[in-house]
Amino acid sequence: MSLSPVSLSASPSWFQSRATSAWSEFQSLPVPGIKDEHWRYSNAKRIELDTLINATPAPATDVQRAIDGSKGLAKTAARFVFVNEVLVESSSDAPAGVVCVSFEEALKSHGDVLQQHFMKREMELGSAKFAALHLALVRSGTVIIVPKGVKLDAPIEVFHWAAGANVAIFPHTLIVTGDHAEVVVVDHYRSLDDTPGLSCAVADLIGSPGSHVTYVVCQEMSDHAQAMHLSSTSAGKDAQMKNFQLQLGADFSRSESVSDLVGAGARSDMLSVSMPLGEQIVDQRTLQKHKAAHATSDLLYKNALYDQTRTVFSGLIIVDEGAHYTDAYQTNRNLLNSKEAEANSMPGLEINADQVKCSHGATSAPVSEDELFYLKARGISDGEARKLIVLGFIEDTVTRIGHAEVEAMVCERIEEKFARIS
Repeated sequence: MSLSPVSLSASPSWFQSRATSAWSEFQSLPVPGIKDEHWRYSNAKRIELDTLINATPAPATDVQRAIDGSKGLAKTAARFVFVNEVLVESSSDAPAGVVCVSFEEALKSHGDVLQQHFMKREMELGSAKFAALHLALVRSGTVIIVPKGVKLDAPIEVFHWAAGANVAIFPHTLIVTGDHAEVVVVDHYRSLDDTPGLSCAVADLIGSPGSHVTYVVCQEMSDHAQAMHLSSTSAGKDAQMKNFQLQLGADFSRSESVSDLVGAGARSDMLSVSMPLGEQIVDQRTLQKHKAAHATSDLLYKNALYDQTRTVFSGLIIVDEGAHYTDAYQTNRNLLNSKEAEANSMPGLEINADQVKCSHGATSAPVSEDELFYLKARGISDGEARKLIVLGFIEDTVTRIGHAEVEAMVCERIEEKFARIS
C-alpha cells in the first residue's frame, strides 16, 4: 500500500497522539470479510487499498478546472473548494461569531472544540478499519460552530475534489451548534477526471437543545472510484437534525449513518436518494438510537436502480431502556428499472422500552406497466416516461430537505445523471 501517515503543521499533541494510534489500529484491523454481518451482501475488498496513494497538490490547471466546476448554490453564507485536500478557494459572509474555517485552521484556533467532539463515537456499523484510516490521514475539511441563537440565512457549501489516478482524500466535517441555532451545510464529493480513487469522508454533527441542523451530501465521484461516508449525529433536547445523502457516483459507495437521540423532544430525519447505473453498487447502513424519551426519528431511503446495479440497505432502530414514548420509523423503497438490477433490504427493530410507536418496512418493485402505458399513450417516449416516474418516486424524499434552493440544486444533480441513461 502506498498510503502513509501525514502530519499537520502545528497540530496539538492530543490530535497527533490519536492519529498515531489510529494508524496502528488501521494496520492491525483486518479488511471486513463476507462473513461479517455488517458487510452482508457487500464486499469491502472492492476498496482496493493497495492501489491508493496520498493526495499531493494538484497542478494549477487542475485547480482551475475544479474551481470552474464548483457550481452549486447561488447564495451561500460561506463557500470552500478543496482540491486534493488543499484549500484553493474560500469566501465567507457568515454572521459575526460564527466559526467557519478549514479543519487544519480549526486545529490551531479551536482545538478545544475538536478535542471534545472530533470522532468521539465508536463505529458500530462495520467500518472501524476505514474510520481509523480517516483519523490517521485526515487533513482537510471544515469546522462549523454556530453560537447560541444564531440562524444562518444561507447555506454553507463545500466542494472536495480528487485529482489524479488512485488518489485518496479524507475530508472531515464537524458541525457544532449552540442552543436554538440554525444552519444548513452542503458537502460535495467529486473526481476531476474519470479515474480510480477514494473519498473516505467523516461527518460529526452535534445539535444542542433547540437547534436545527440540515446536512446534505452530494456524492459524485468517478465511476471508477470508491466512496465512503461515515456520519454521526447527536440530537439534544428539542433539536431537529436532518441528514440527506445523494449517491450518484462511484463504482462502489458505502454510507454509514448513525443518529443518537439524546434529549427529550429531539427529532432526526435520515434521508437518501441513490440512482446507480451500469454496474454501480450502493451500500447503505443506518442506526437510529433512541436514548431519551419522547423523541422521534424518521428514515426514508429511496433507490432507483438501472442496468446491472445493486443496492444494499441495512437499518436498525434501537430503543434503549427508559426511552419511553419513542416514535421511530424506517422505510426503504427500491424502484427497479431493469430485470438485472438487485435490491437487498434488511430493516430491523430492537425495543427495550414501553409506550413506543416503531415501524419498519422495505419494498422493491419494477416500474408500473400501467403508469408507463398511461404516459406513453399521451405521446411521451418510454425513456421520458420512466424519468417522470422516477422523479415522482423520489420527490417526497428531496422535498423533506426543507430548503428550496438546496432542493433545486439536488434536482439539477439528478437531472445530470439522467442525461447519462441510454
